[in-house]
Amino acid sequence: MEKSLKMVIRNPVSIREKVYKVIRNDILNGRIPPGERMVETRLAQEIKTSRTPVREALHMLEMEGLLEAIPRVGYRVKPIEWDEVEEICEIRAVNEALAARWAMKRVTPKELKALEENLAVAEAEVKKGNPKSFVEYDAEFHEILVRASGSERLFELCQLLRRHMLRYRIESLYLAETALRAIAGHRRILECIRSKDEGGVEAAIREHLEQSKRDIHRYAFLEGREKDIALGSKNE
Repeated sequence: MEKSLKMVIRNPVSIREKVYKVIRNDILNGRIPPGERMVETRLAQEIKTSRTPVREALHMLEMEGLLEAIPRVGYRVKPIEWDEVEEICEIRAVNEALAARWAMKRVTPKELKALEENLAVAEAEVKKGNPKSFVEYDAEFHEILVRASGSERLFELCQLLRRHMLRYRIESLYLAETALRAIAGHRRILECIRSKDEGGVEAAIREHLEQSKRDIHRYAFLEGREKDIALGSKNE
């Protein structure tokens, strides 16, 4: 009897977590755009599950701030707001500067080599005409760096903030020019880590995030003809 009870509890949680991750990744990667209505029945059909884990996953995403509840309608993807971009960048700057300072004391030669290889491969891929690949290299660079701090709590917080910022950055990261600027920012951060320059690394992280803000403003908040011209000029 006890064994049966455990199985009944475990399975719905597992399904809910899988549904949550699928929807969450689609929102953060821009596949589900801001303002999109989240219809339980349609999502359940697409994911091939019942409505219950979908409903639970949507509630989790509302609590996380990615969805907003609409009375008598359900949920929709929370619109992107410039104030949120500025808030995320400021919090990231503080936390990632702390992670970098801790990493200076703990980083291993293997981790430094991994960061160097990340930069080299990312730059080569972008220059070969594959800027979309940078999304993964960007995530890897920050993951290696923050893990080197030795703090699991700080790692989780930094990852959460970075993923939230991704939904604003995704369009600009697909462009070669912005990807190369981000790689240059990563390189300055790594140089400061190597030389154990605490003041320099904080300045490098803040400049990296300020550049990200400028790119977000240009590609996520421009509209209509103005946006078409900006994107078109980068694809010529």
